[in-house]
Amino acid sequence: MANEKNSMKQHMGMRAANALSNTVIYVLLVVISVIWLLPFVFIVLQSFRMESTSQVGYVVPHVWGIGNYTNLMNTSFPRWYLNTFIMALFTAALQTVIVLCMSYTLSRFRFKLRKPLMQFMLILGFFPGMLTMIILYRVLKDLGLTQANAVPGLILVYIASSGMGYYVSKGFFDTIPKSLDEAARIDGATRAQVLYKIILPLAKPIVIYTVLTAFMGPWGDFVFARYISFGAEAGMNVAVGLNSWLSQDQIMNKYTMFCAGGVIVAIPVVILFMCLQKYYVEGVTGGAVKG
Repeated sequence: MANEKNSMKQHMGMRAANALSNTVIYVLLVVISVIWLLPFVFIVLQSFRMESTSQVGYVVPHVWGIGNYTNLMNTSFPRWYLNTFIMALFTAALQTVIVLCMSYTLSRFRFKLRKPLMQFMLILGFFPGMLTMIILYRVLKDLGLTQANAVPGLILVYIASSGMGYYVSKGFFDTIPKSLDEAARIDGATRAQVLYKIILPLAKPIVIYTVLTAFMGPWGDFVFARYISFGAEAGMNVAVGLNSWLSQDQIMNKYTMFCAGGVIVAIPVVILFMCLQKYYVEGVTGGAVKG
């Protein structure tokens, strides 16, 4: 009886300790979530403020309305948004094709200099992209792909080194048995048919992961986009365009429209991640197994 009572006490003590630790973890996660969401909530509230267009010392608007959103349509914001969407769409499509083909090649083929090539691309990836900004600008300027024509120039830059981002995708392909490739090859399938009809349907999570990461690059780029499209609104993306409204001569009249533009920019990304979160997590974790 004494042993049973002691075991029951130990069990209850473990349950109490687990409950306490879970409570602490949940409280910590709630606090972190609130801190993380506060800036976005502030921007959303300010986007509906109608009594003033400048910065104020309070958060909750006194007068609510959607005037800031409608006024955006009378500015260059639609052009910036379209430029960003075009760059993100083309980059996502082209970069996904290049990354998946490179990843499949490095995962399935064995050829001379394969490992040195992978190591060389890995080493190149250690260098920050800032080092190439000046020479890339000179090249794009000589091709006439800066300022008003910055959109095709930026797309070219975004997809130029796509193959170097093979790491996660290759790791996912490594988890797919090579016997599937061999069986398809015996049945007469070409390498391209093996990739598009057998491997990619099994690699849906990594395909979606690659598309999302490729889409997010141009969507949130600011430094290089500003460097290439400086001073020309026709070539700006939303990040560069909205940032121009924060200058001293415009912030007093366009601060609330800036907040409204930030909300509109965030909506597509939020919807994408909410709909594809499952595949995104599976792609990251699956590609990390052997990557």
